[in-house]
Amino acid sequence: MTYEEAQSVAVLSDIHGVLPALEAVLAEPDVAAADVVVLTGDIAAGPQPAEVIDLLREQGDRVRWVSGNADRELVEYRRGLRDENPDPIGPFAARALTEEHVGFLAALPATLTLTVAGLGATLFCHATPRDDEEVVLVDSRPARWREVLAGLDPAVRTVVCGHTHMPYLRLAEGKLVVNPGSVGMPYGRPGAHWCLLGPGVDLRVTPYDVPGAVARLVEECGYPGIAEWADTYLHARVTDTLALETFGPRDGRG
Repeated sequence: MTYEEAQSVAVLSDIHGVLPALEAVLAEPDVAAADVVVLTGDIAAGPQPAEVIDLLREQGDRVRWVSGNADRELVEYRRGLRDENPDPIGPFAARALTEEHVGFLAALPATLTLTVAGLGATLFCHATPRDDEEVVLVDSRPARWREVLAGLDPAVRTVVCGHTHMPYLRLAEGKLVVNPGSVGMPYGRPGAHWCLLGPGVDLRVTPYDVPGAVARLVEECGYPGIAEWADTYLHARVTDTLALETFGPRDGRG
């Protein structure tokens, strides 16, 4: 199978509706210069969902979209397919979207494959290539990786995923696996995390004015718990150790 080729790809994952963090990353010269910007899901579920979608769509066809579980859950909530949302801010975010936004999110693909210079055929997904919410981690055992990567096109050499909000790079089943971390809800350290692909892999973090962004969200967002939400997630008060301990049982390690 032949895939579209790109010399450089900026990957933005788990923006979670945090407009100031997204603005900071889009202002990066290497993001502006990239041939393609790929979004690996969980784009809108957060304090400024409509604003984030609109800004990304203004970037044109250079931006390629992949759906995440939180995007799917927003759509399901708005369309009456679920009564609850696992994310406390989810119902607020779902109501903040227009019907056109909802339709746009509903049409997003689960995966995308491009040929990236130096990395070969590269599959982009949210959690794993086969599911938008199952968990794999940097220390997941080989049998788990064998399970979640089974059935991929043998030509795929690189897999880029998000979902767990912590950046890492590892080899699994002969494939390079990349997680850029989270733009809007980082675990472990503050800043807007992303990565640049081609010809290698460069994990990046963009510092920005976090206290100013918290104040801005409190002023601009009508979510009742926005002050606590913004303080927790923009300051990355969820540590990487806590996140790994929480996610660990979900990768089947027992």
